Amino acid sequence: MTGFLLHLLRHGAPALPGRLLGRTDCAATPEGIAACREQVEGLPFDRLVSSDLVRCRDTAMAIDRGAIVDPRWRELDFGDWDGLTTAEIDPAAMAAFWADPDRDPPPGGESWSALVARVAAAIGALDPVDTLVVTHGGAMRAAVSCLCGFDQRQTWALDLPYAALLSIRIWPGERPQGQIVGLC
Repeated sequence: MTGFLLHLLRHGAPALPGRLLGRTDCAATPEGIAACREQVEGLPFDRLVSSDLVRCRDTAMAIDRGAIVDPRWRELDFGDWDGLTTAEIDPAAMAAFWADPDRDPPPGGESWSALVARVAAAIGALDPVDTLVVTHGGAMRAAVSCLCGFDQRQTWALDLPYAALLSIRIWPGERPQGQIVGLC
């Protein structure tokens, strides 16, 4: 049994850099979209899925017009912090969030475990074919958490700049499991 590849591509650089962009819907820059297209040049995949936010959707459409949009691949909802820079947020509250995003989620926002559950549901809905998903850094970390068993702290250690590509082989079963096979 060979499983299938799940390629996770982080959207290109956003037009609003330096901000917490959970549900904030801003475009990716043309340069950011071009970097994503270059990253996946020659990458074989049978299906393309995208977060519904425009920075992902536009990137996916630039790769392949047949993209399927799935809002479960959205970024963590930063609630009241959404659209702000970290300098605009109380440093103690930000530190508490980074230390334990389940116990101290952003006010009015989403907890880490809720993000992981949402992304796990999106993964569970995938057909077992090689798939490219254009998504966000938080959703990519959540996928690694649920597929590879990484805890929240381990996932934050992954460097996922804009246009990062992470490939995970998913082994079918009652609870799909994954193995990271590439990160660029």
